[in-house]
Amino acid sequence: MNIAIFASGQGTNFSAIVRQIKKGRIPADIRLLVCDNPRAYVIKRAERARIKIALILREEFGSRKEFENKIIRALEKNNIKLIVLAGFMRILSARFIKRFRNRILNVHPAILPSFKGAHAIADAFSYGVKITGVTIHFVDQKIDHGPIILQGAIKVKATDTEESLEARIHRLEHKLYPEAIKLFSQGRLKIKGRRAWIIPR
Repeated sequence: MNIAIFASGQGTNFSAIVRQIKKGRIPADIRLLVCDNPRAYVIKRAERARIKIALILREEFGSRKEFENKIIRALEKNNIKLIVLAGFMRILSARFIKRFRNRILNVHPAILPSFKGAHAIADAFSYGVKITGVTIHFVDQKIDHGPIILQGAIKVKATDTEESLEARIHRLEHKLYPEAIKLFSQGRLKIKGRRAWIIPR
């Protein structure tokens, strides 16, 4: 199964997924990195892993539709079956999501439906929660809303800073995200309404 990873930043989840595929733990190939930021460190990670890069800049297109059409052509050219969002800082249109319905995954650094949005770790920490965590979910037309595949919890320590909490959340992401991709690639996910069921072996 061919995967495309969409990322705009450091790419730590990108590297975690690459490692698990190289170890043979995920029956899939990363065929493409889609990136919209020429300064993103994830580009260097992809170069080291010898993964094809599609650097597609929003400002080079007159509309979001044209921008997304360029992405779609790259996905079709590489026969992509699953899109993995890993810090991609663009909201995909309803049209794009509909085209790849139930084939887009996202990682969110909180236990949804709590603390949606781009600042989930900071929001949870400042709120004073005792438990936060990570959610892996399918993407639908609402932000941080689609059927949940996996969740993991982390206790917030009295000694935690926002930075130390973020580091532990990222470590959990690096564990759960490859597992969700593995389940998808094995055909072990079934969606019914708001629920994503894991089919036993």
